[in-house]
Amino acid sequence: MKSVCVYCGANAGATPIYASTATELGRHLADASLRLVYGGGNTGLMGAVANGVLDAGGEVTGVIPQHLVDWEVAHKGLTTLEVVGSMHERKSRMFDLSDGFIALPGGFGTLEEVFEMLTWRQLNIGQKPIAFLNVNGYYSPLMAMIEHMVAEKFLHADQRHDLWFGEDIGQMLQWMNTYTPGDAGKWFDEKRRAALR
Repeated sequence: MKSVCVYCGANAGATPIYASTATELGRHLADASLRLVYGGGNTGLMGAVANGVLDAGGEVTGVIPQHLVDWEVAHKGLTTLEVVGSMHERKSRMFDLSDGFIALPGGFGTLEEVFEMLTWRQLNIGQKPIAFLNVNGYYSPLMAMIEHMVAEKFLHADQRHDLWFGEDIGQMLQWMNTYTPGDAGKWFDEKRRAALR
């Protein structure tokens, strides 16, 4: 694993622990010689994780659509900043540049991005590790919802177990480095599952 994509909020959240953990994650990525790929912003947790990497001597690639550059939210101190034409191009490019994905706390955009990666993996579009860093219990309600999806048979238990969820950055990166994809297909019907393998 050489590059990790981090999805996170452009806001800092209600308590300082969110930004401090984003900065800490950035330092861990730099110490592990992992390039950060992220949305290219300079505010909130996005700016914190990027600055954490840069301050520790690491590399950061930002991918940002032109309309957000026009809003003056692009980080101007990155190793590389790629400007693309749309949000769709941004997500596709971030996928191509990354060997794994981490969700820090965030809003609609963060959830949309990480769940698209989970969906792609269900459909065998890439087999890359996906982790939720549960800062301050932020993702606990979401994981309860995922367990509910499993219980109601809209999601296989193997799909739930094919992602990482926890609070320890070191354990998370170790899991990502040793990740082996599970049989996390979409369908309950075995014939349909076999067709996707």
